[in-house]
Amino acid sequence: MLDDLGSMLLELVHGDPERAEPVGAVAIHDPDDNPVLPPRALVLGVGVSDPAVIVDLIGQVGAQQAVALILRSSVPATPPVRAAADEAGVVLLGLRRGAPWAHLAAMLRSLLAEGEVGVAESESLLGLPSGDLFAVANAIAALIDAPITIEDRSSRVLAFSGRQEEADAPRVEVILGRQVPERYMQVLTERGVFRELLRTDQPVRIDPIGDGRHGYSMPRWAVSVRAGDEVLGSIWAATCQDLTEERAEALRDAAKLVALHLMRLRAGTDVQRRLRVDLLSSALEGGAGARSALERLGLAGQPLLLLGAALSPGGGSGADDPAFVQERQRLGDAFAVYLHAVQPRSTTALVGGIAYGLLPSAPGDTDARGQRLAADFLDRIGDRYRPVVGIGPVARDVSELVHARTCVDRTLRVLVQARGGRRTARIDDVHVESLLLELRDLAAARGDGPTGGIRTLIEYDRRHGTRLVDTLATWLDHYGDVAAAAQSSYVHPNTFRYRLRRLAEVGDINLRDPDERFAAMLQLRLLVPRPQNPPA
Repeated sequence: MLDDLGSMLLELVHGDPERAEPVGAVAIHDPDDNPVLPPRALVLGVGVSDPAVIVDLIGQVGAQQAVALILRSSVPATPPVRAAADEAGVVLLGLRRGAPWAHLAAMLRSLLAEGEVGVAESESLLGLPSGDLFAVANAIAALIDAPITIEDRSSRVLAFSGRQEEADAPRVEVILGRQVPERYMQVLTERGVFRELLRTDQPVRIDPIGDGRHGYSMPRWAVSVRAGDEVLGSIWAATCQDLTEERAEALRDAAKLVALHLMRLRAGTDVQRRLRVDLLSSALEGGAGARSALERLGLAGQPLLLLGAALSPGGGSGADDPAFVQERQRLGDAFAVYLHAVQPRSTTALVGGIAYGLLPSAPGDTDARGQRLAADFLDRIGDRYRPVVGIGPVARDVSELVHARTCVDRTLRVLVQARGGRRTARIDDVHVESLLLELRDLAAARGDGPTGGIRTLIEYDRRHGTRLVDTLATWLDHYGDVAAAAQSSYVHPNTFRYRLRRLAEVGDINLRDPDERFAAMLQLRLLVPRPQNPPA
């Protein structure tokens, strides 16, 4: 709750949230009543400010195993209050100045309701569908008798009401573009409208604006949408009439309602994303919670197809480069949109840098369907960071799903490090390459290095500036075809033959012996660094 609401509503006053029990329910303190609290309650101390009363209240809620008590941030946490909280094991939180208790209670209950991912029933906030800003916009338009838009801080249109035909041509342009045009924003900035919206929570009148294109616009009334001290956006009403006191009050109240829905959208999106990550991670790892995780995802008791999408760092950017991290998040979002369009019951989450997609499969399906989906997805997105997709075998139970995840991870590692142009594969397609990578890991962990003739050639090249190791690797890559190897090295075949004889002498390698050729090839693949993408 502190992660989701801390930047807007809550702050830690005293106590250790990491040691607290999970919150079970939200309760509001009533000084005229002493009801039995639900288990692990989070208590809202509305109107409590006297330190002596706070100490007594902490004792009461602590005796009923409450988890935390929320007070206004302006209430001082005196030493007796802190001591009482420590003794009762209650965490003290502060509600930031200007944030309504009603918003906080609704947000907390919404967060607690996020425990299930596959809930079909939609939630509501103050009688309207939770997060449905268009329904909110229509309700506000009816209250103030004017068409309205709801915009974020960057003047992007989040929602709009009906009756826009009663407005003007500039409003139509805003609706169609979902963004206030730059020429209007410049005028509003010069007039100080945005500064006034940041300064006050009262409706602000905007006189008509002429731009030479549509003539003059209708007057506007705007009010900022706030959550505590943070401005989330604004509401804009187009009307030639002055606001009555009743409609001005309705517009102010509407801004609070919009703030509640915007906070619900922000917190709900983060919570749902983290839930998907946690549940999909549990399902892919196996163990006691895997079956329960699949049930909560709505994917238990049926064959499942697992896909994994990843990016290849390139252009000098590493895996921790901010641009690469942002691109990886975009890949995960695009993968989720694509799979949901193909199979609405699919679930996708970015886990450890890999975007996993899990979707139901028909009883007779094979991983051929996964190959089609992977190819189609890659055809639809760009290749700035060379995205690749690994296809796992169809899993019919939890143990097979864990195996499918292992196959996808191994496949993606090969594809990311591949020197060719392959972008999709199954583990059967890259099994040998995967084994070589695992052998390379084992050699690196043991500190193994090149031995025998390969080590001798490396030392000789280092001392004399020759390229005998590259010559041997190129010859092996071309299966002993001197003409093809010489052409790829841009030298005459006779020159290449001379280098082969020279490296056989220096390294004491019998190139006619298949065992020695295999040993040399294995060491060159595992122990000698080579460029992953050599020039053609």
